[in-house]
Amino acid sequence: MITNLILRLTIWFLLTANFSPINIVIGISIALLLPYSSTSISLRQIKEILVGIWKVLIAFIQAYWEAFEIIFYPHLQEEIVIERIKSERSPRLMFRDIFLITLTPKSIVLKYNDSGWYEVHRMRRKRL
Repeated sequence: MITNLILRLTIWFLLTANFSPINIVIGISIALLLPYSSTSISLRQIKEILVGIWKVLIAFIQAYWEAFEIIFYPHLQEEIVIERIKSERSPRLMFRDIFLITLTPKSIVLKYNDSGWYEVHRMRRKRL
């Protein structure tokens, strides 16, 4: 409960950017009045969250790298590829996968199919 309260207050202060006494009181009261989830997080969910955070950090580094590549080495070839989705993915994980693909400048998800694949547009450097 304490970590949830700290997280809510942190988000409140990031949104308001105001540390006046009245804003602190408002933030604490809102954090306490919002409903709490009674379910606990399992070890598997924590691992899934940490892996997701790691993948997002790697994707940001990759996005900057690809942006520099596009600037200095123009990419003239395009291709559309079909990527399979890992079986039994939750909607959150599918969203994360689509976000990670689309975050990088050289690729974007064009279509998602319920039968288990993404249609991805990619840019490639012209091969000599």
